[in-house]
Amino acid sequence: MEMKKHKKVKITIFVIVIFALFMTSINIIPAKKAIDVNPFLSQNDLPMIAAHRGGAINNPENTLKAYKSAVNEYHVDILESDLWLTKDNYLVYNHDAYIDRTSNVNPNKTLDEVKELCKDENARHYISDYTLKELKQFNFGYYFCDEEGNFPYQNLSMQEVIDNQLQIVEFSELFDCFYESNPTLLFILEIKNPGEKGCIAANIIDEALSTRYINYKNRVVIGTFHDEIQENLRKHHPSLLTGASTSNAATFIISEMLKVNIFANCSFACLQIPTSYNIKGIKIKLDKKQYIRQAHKRNIAVQYWTINDEITMRKLIDLKCDAIMSDDIKLLKQVIDSYKN
Repeated sequence: MEMKKHKKVKITIFVIVIFALFMTSINIIPAKKAIDVNPFLSQNDLPMIAAHRGGAINNPENTLKAYKSAVNEYHVDILESDLWLTKDNYLVYNHDAYIDRTSNVNPNKTLDEVKELCKDENARHYISDYTLKELKQFNFGYYFCDEEGNFPYQNLSMQEVIDNQLQIVEFSELFDCFYESNPTLLFILEIKNPGEKGCIAANIIDEALSTRYINYKNRVVIGTFHDEIQENLRKHHPSLLTGASTSNAATFIISEMLKVNIFANCSFACLQIPTSYNIKGIKIKLDKKQYIRQAHKRNIAVQYWTINDEITMRKLIDLKCDAIMSDDIKLLKQVIDSYKN
């Protein structure tokens, strides 16, 4: 009986030792690089500034006015935006699938009334129901509220809307603005359409970057929340840089939590994550050095969204992440500049 007990103890110790050696070995094996050269990795100890929607707090979001201000006034490193397909298959920049929240498609309604309208899916005006020409007739700065609580772009004629560059922006217009003058500018673009429309969007992006904007091809990272679009990008557009899809990001984080990240299949250039994520009431903190360190082993850039407060900005700067996406690029620039003094 004593011999059997002693044997069990030896087997248990042996298993523990083997497991410990296994865990140690997989965590010291060099991780396979997801990408050889990654322009989205910060080249110093400070993160890059990513203008979320062009800087939605500082200017009317996703307009040329916002993008130009972000680049020329605030000197951001990255422009971030979302892409939707129009009725006539043009790609346009907009966060929502509909245009009610920012444009004057519902004239004379107050902001509060529009917010209520947006809750009703049947009352919204969707991008997919309009041609590009039709969308160009709206003022996308209509509901922008400035720091003083004013709506400076509501009482504009159509010519004034054009002059202030407040129309919806077609995909190529953004690149045309900066291709010659800002060759080192970076872009984070998210395909919002699922299914077939999302695949059409991917084709448009790849064709443009492979022909008209070749020098930007490795300076644009494409993201999506749709796994089928991520798979389409991987199979049919392998030369495009991609961000981690929801499932890719989850796999990366969970495998690192379990210390088996060496087995994670990472083919993305950027890990774009919030500082925390709630799963069934359980808060999982993602603003940890270990995730950044592990991503860097694979040459993956870590970008946090959407950060609009100074305390969180400073925490992420101290963690040495690669980029911070913010609606308030004025504040983010001030915070980052304070580290340079």
